[in-house]
Amino acid sequence: MTERQHAGQEALLAGIRVIDAGTWVAGPAAATVMSDFGAEVIKLESFAGDPLRQLGEGPNAAPCDHNYFWVLDGRNKRSLAIDLKHADSRPIVDALVSNADVLITNFRPALAGRLGIDWPRLRDLNSRLVYAQVTGYGESGPEADQPGYDTTAWWSRSGLADWVRRPGGPPATSAPGMGDHATAMTLFGAIMTALWARERSGCGRRVTTSLFANGIWSHGMLASMRLCGAALPERTAETAVANALATQYETADERWLQLTLLNEDREWPRLINALEAPQLAEDPRFATLAARREHAPILHRLLSELFRDLTARDVRGRLDAADLPAAMLTTLDDLTADQQALAADVLTPVAEPRPGWEHTISSPLWIDGAGKRAPGYAARLGEHSDAILEELGFDAATVARLHAEGVIRSG
Repeated sequence: MTERQHAGQEALLAGIRVIDAGTWVAGPAAATVMSDFGAEVIKLESFAGDPLRQLGEGPNAAPCDHNYFWVLDGRNKRSLAIDLKHADSRPIVDALVSNADVLITNFRPALAGRLGIDWPRLRDLNSRLVYAQVTGYGESGPEADQPGYDTTAWWSRSGLADWVRRPGGPPATSAPGMGDHATAMTLFGAIMTALWARERSGCGRRVTTSLFANGIWSHGMLASMRLCGAALPERTAETAVANALATQYETADERWLQLTLLNEDREWPRLINALEAPQLAEDPRFATLAARREHAPILHRLLSELFRDLTARDVRGRLDAADLPAAMLTTLDDLTADQQALAADVLTPVAEPRPGWEHTISSPLWIDGAGKRAPGYAARLGEHSDAILEELGFDAATVARLHAEGVIRSG
């Protein structure tokens, strides 16, 4: 257990109840972050379960003893399997919402309305409710009613997929959940802001974000270039390196390094010393920043030769010793034993380790004096259905009837 997880530290969101009425990742992951800081999260799922459960278990999924996608975003939540289309689900939803602080959904407004979890209805039930909604493309405009996923609205529609492609190559694909997790942090911030506002006003409110907006925000620097009328850098297979000190290099053992020297007056001499290349210091073509830009392709070729004579370990050691900003391109195989990730609690110990599941990914923020809950294993579908209804005041006969009529299920 790291010092950021001491049991004696305050759980900032203890006493906050969150209803996770979303699917997949962008909305539900915001609830996961809240659970890390002590909030109680009740996950509403159809009888088929959140489709994220199936993503790691499908025919093309890598075999594993753990549902690797679900244990990440489903942790620390209680599962209520409920058919929201059934009329008799309304009293359950109403009881939940009446005692909730936050409801999170990524259902489009029309569907939310049909299921009885739309903002106008729930606001009348609980004026202190913070209603958090993720959409694909925003609430207005010609694409507002279109379905959106992180691969479409965040990655493809924002221009990111086009920009990061290799010159002349096909568009790049995104990693699973890449835009969803980024968007979830935006939603988390919006929820916390609304909770703070509620402390002042006593009233809840609706907060929204979209995958599309978060994609463009992530791509904001280059998007701002175009909005200001600047021409984007040319990108062709033949385009020469424009800055040899802010690009990638291959090492002798076929690893790759990202070098990013932005303070060249200080860092260029350090790089020369680290690579033991005094000839570069004596070369007038590289004596000034302007000269290094003018002769960037030549400098890139010379540096490439130097880096290709060194292993990744050698390069890392030399650049670290010189206090130069650079990073080896990490593989996911590297990550499982990454000492920095472990030491910084980016990879965090789980509450009850199981073979093959001893660490998971921590939510990416820490607050001094506020402990995080150690991640618990994700619940089975409907694991807590009966207990939740009992806590809401439904008697045993009513719970049995709701089971018999197909309104709820237990797992």
